[in-house]
Amino acid sequence: MKVVRIGVVVGVVLLGGCTAHKQAGQPTATSGTGVKQPVFSAGGKGIGDRYFPAYGNGGYDVADYDLSLRYDPVDGGLSGTATITATTTQNLSRFNLDFKDLKASSVTVDGAVCATREDDDELTVTPPAGIAEGKRFTTVVNYVSTRTRKNTRNTTGGWLPAQVGGFALGEPASARTWYPVNDHPSDKATYKLKMTVPAGLQVISNGTPSPQTTSDGWTTWTWTEASPMASYLSTVAIGHYRIDRSTHLGRPMVIAVPSSLPADSPPAQAVARTGEIADFLATRFGPYPFDAYGALVLDDSRIDFALETQSRPTYASTILRPDNGTSVVAHELAHQWFGDSVSLKRWKDIWLNEGFATYAQWLWKEHEGELSVQDSFDQAYSKTEWKLPPGDPGADALFAAPVYQRGAMTLQALRSAIGDAAFFALLKSWPAEHKNGNAATDDFIAAATRAAGGRDMKSLLTTWLFAAAKPPKPSSSER
Repeated sequence: MKVVRIGVVVGVVLLGGCTAHKQAGQPTATSGTGVKQPVFSAGGKGIGDRYFPAYGNGGYDVADYDLSLRYDPVDGGLSGTATITATTTQNLSRFNLDFKDLKASSVTVDGAVCATREDDDELTVTPPAGIAEGKRFTTVVNYVSTRTRKNTRNTTGGWLPAQVGGFALGEPASARTWYPVNDHPSDKATYKLKMTVPAGLQVISNGTPSPQTTSDGWTTWTWTEASPMASYLSTVAIGHYRIDRSTHLGRPMVIAVPSSLPADSPPAQAVARTGEIADFLATRFGPYPFDAYGALVLDDSRIDFALETQSRPTYASTILRPDNGTSVVAHELAHQWFGDSVSLKRWKDIWLNEGFATYAQWLWKEHEGELSVQDSFDQAYSKTEWKLPPGDPGADALFAAPVYQRGAMTLQALRSAIGDAAFFALLKSWPAEHKNGNAATDDFIAAATRAAGGRDMKSLLTTWLFAAAKPPKPSSSER
């Protein structure tokens, strides 16, 4: 098996976005001269999420990932350079990066060569000297991907080489398989990706495109996501695509459909309505939160889901059918507000993503004249599994149906309790208040209470989100 070497430069500058990482009251030691010296300690291996204890890392916050990668279609190898910018949140002696199916050849911090260790899908970096709390620093990692077409046939997430191209996709974690990363939604960062591929292949990623350049038979594609993004929302796809470039409300719209699919196929027809659907959702949720619109369709049997990859949702071709295609698009576009712009603090609050996106599907179906929101609620109420609480479903049930359906029903029950005017005002104020940040269920309960004019909504919402029993059906879910 040939392994393609990857040189990736990672510069980490942490700008204090995740207060959950910070350790108050850094310890000091007294030297022989009586001068207090700071004590440096290791950043945590894991960010403290009880669902996924090893996800993310402590001691620093990332501000930006600058990735310059190269794809060799001969064996599906990936290589390149990444620069991660970050700031320490403690006096840091060493730190970890999530690092799966990758192999480092060298690492530097601010130009100094570091000692490293690789185990348990982690890259541990020990600089020659400690890094003081609040210090900006840059880490450079040269690495090689160990995933090729030969050993990824049964892999369902992360970097997946294909016969001609490849792609990276997956939730709750996928980024760690194609670049070093602090892989948890609580540490969001901006991104720039330069991907060099053989001329004739196309590259699709998040954000806004720049003009590609070609030299010696290789083309470099550049994409920039200027809004903070959770790492699992980053994506790249390489292959043969028909790319429709346009402008929507003054922002670039990029829709990519594999050349293997007919131009009038159901997936192509569904994603062609991206701008229309986003505009409808903006009437309910407030202004679209990002600098670019678009869609990416994958035609690969290893992927049978859609994912709200930021600014450019990704769809398996098989799930965009004539009977439900635009509903799926509405779901993923709603995530641009709920999940992408407003991201989770911890994975147990997944209903804040999926419940809102499912409710958006109900709103879209009503808008299309298919089914009223109340009818969607009634259907879900009659057949939902009530033993699984969506407010804390457990790691193994992160994407179970009640998280989606009961999450959406929770919103409709709230609508019934506070009335349409207050409810739809909340659907706009919530993403506006937490734009580009993170939030938890307790934050939403507080926001709902404010929207209700001070009437405590905690009892209602905790019943719908946490009780392992069927809540009473609201007497009227629309006003």
